[in-house]
Amino acid sequence: MTIDMITVLGLILVAVVLFVTERLPIALVALLVMTTLLLSGIITPDEALAGFSNMATVTIAALLVLSAGLFRTGAVNFAGTVLARLGKRSFWLALFVMMPTIGVLSAFINHTTVVAIFIPIMLGMAREIKVSPSRLLMPLAFASMFGGACTLIGSSTNILVNSIAQHYGEAPFGMFEFARLGLVLFGAGFLYMLGIGTRMIPEREAEELRVTSVKGTYLTEIVVQPEAEFLGRMLLESPLVQDLDIEGLEVYRGETRLRLPPAEVVLQAGDLLKVRCAVEKIRKLQELKGIALKSELEDKNVGKEKEDNLLVEAVVAPNSILVGKSLKQAWFLSVFGATAHAIRHRGTTMRDDLDTTRLYPGDVLLLEVSPASLDYLREHNVFVVVSEVALPTFRKRRMLVALAIICGVVATAALGLLPIEVSAVTGAVLLVLTRCLTLGEATRAIDWEVIFLLAGVLTLGKAMEKTGAAPLLANLLVATIGTWGPAALVSALYLLTSLFTELMSNKATVALLAPIAIATAHSLGVDARPFLMAVTFAGSATFMTPVGHQVNTLIYGPGRFRFTDFLRVGTPLNVMFWVLASLLIPRFWPF
Repeated sequence: MTIDMITVLGLILVAVVLFVTERLPIALVALLVMTTLLLSGIITPDEALAGFSNMATVTIAALLVLSAGLFRTGAVNFAGTVLARLGKRSFWLALFVMMPTIGVLSAFINHTTVVAIFIPIMLGMAREIKVSPSRLLMPLAFASMFGGACTLIGSSTNILVNSIAQHYGEAPFGMFEFARLGLVLFGAGFLYMLGIGTRMIPEREAEELRVTSVKGTYLTEIVVQPEAEFLGRMLLESPLVQDLDIEGLEVYRGETRLRLPPAEVVLQAGDLLKVRCAVEKIRKLQELKGIALKSELEDKNVGKEKEDNLLVEAVVAPNSILVGKSLKQAWFLSVFGATAHAIRHRGTTMRDDLDTTRLYPGDVLLLEVSPASLDYLREHNVFVVVSEVALPTFRKRRMLVALAIICGVVATAALGLLPIEVSAVTGAVLLVLTRCLTLGEATRAIDWEVIFLLAGVLTLGKAMEKTGAAPLLANLLVATIGTWGPAALVSALYLLTSLFTELMSNKATVALLAPIAIATAHSLGVDARPFLMAVTFAGSATFMTPVGHQVNTLIYGPGRFRFTDFLRVGTPLNVMFWVLASLLIPRFWPF
């Protein structure tokens, strides 16, 4: 092995470790890899920057703009409203109608956009039909992945593998070439979730939903005021417990935490209580004489007026600028004009101070925010709002225009009239020209973290090609499994991709494994199509962990899931898809 090859293999190992541990943002890891390869001289400046102009990078950016166009004109929300009306009749009817609807939408629209729009709709439906939100949210996320595997534009991993294949001289994928296997997997996943999977989802909060509209509990900090009528009485005897049934966790007097059981503390003016309660009870706390939320007092200190503010629940988006920061570090109140009253992290209540708690994708915050600030948060994709507040204004008069543009993009690409990257960019420009989107909205719709990630990992793929690292790894794979034939290698590649995808970004996974898949096929002297299909489908099937795909991360907080919930429901689904893919890929795409 040459020094360059050893360097590339070492970088792959380091990148995988950093992708899995997420000690650094994945886009930053990809850019660091690209920079290292550039400084080492393994790749040229032109090769290093080629990832930014790669077909996959440009196409994915354009498709994100197309998804935003459908959202801004209300097309997707209209589908959600119709579905909500049907679903209110029964849970099983809701599930039966919802999953195919989400699947069809996700075949042509970005997964995350679809799921983000439907989360509040599913939460409202859950209250109407008296079931746990978790039993609707997990099928919602899984159905979006089922549908995304059916078309070329349904998943960014499909587009990425298509670009890599063309780079290596392979024929491009057709718009609906994935549908043969994709529809089989969709049907199998649909039947699994209806018959087995949904019944395995714990019904958390179902009992609460039968009594009240509460969606979750939060840790909230309150301060006893001098005018409180219950001063000098034990917490257990105060209206906080007697009337509101608030659960006391910790009591602070000055800087000292009182060691007595919280219920036995005799309340004094200025006492700070950390309590666990639900959204509706927090609203009642605000109305109780002698009690103030700590965050409200801080607002008064900085002269902030709060008139006609909304109390909303919001999930930290996977691509939010808040990820990895605390509210204090992000200057949250000053920059976003919103006050955080509570945080729920990974389904458990946080006990640390709210302003110093580091935020991660899927965390749920209870925010007090003005309508204008709420629109700002939505515009900049900081949060996905999941409580029932007024929806943003849609340009409904341009809904049909947006739908026509999307249909035109799909049709021209499917019929081979234009390459997908050309039709997607053209569609994005037309959305702005027809005023379905403003230029600012189109720019904000692009997930730049994804763009940087793709540019970085595509550079690593180029380095694997130049140094011979990809053929080396392919020969190792052939030497260990190739004795059982090409079909066994397809099965092994699917399994390897699936396992890696559960631990790190699916885009990074397919960018690393697609060149190895092609090199494996070349070493055997067979068609690379089935090997690429194994990597592509496995990269879109991420059901076992809440971190493997953005849509799983989005539902994690609102559904109050635990890590083991995904493992329990998703493992049989992953195994079933692996078996079906291993059997059908060689039939649909012969060697």
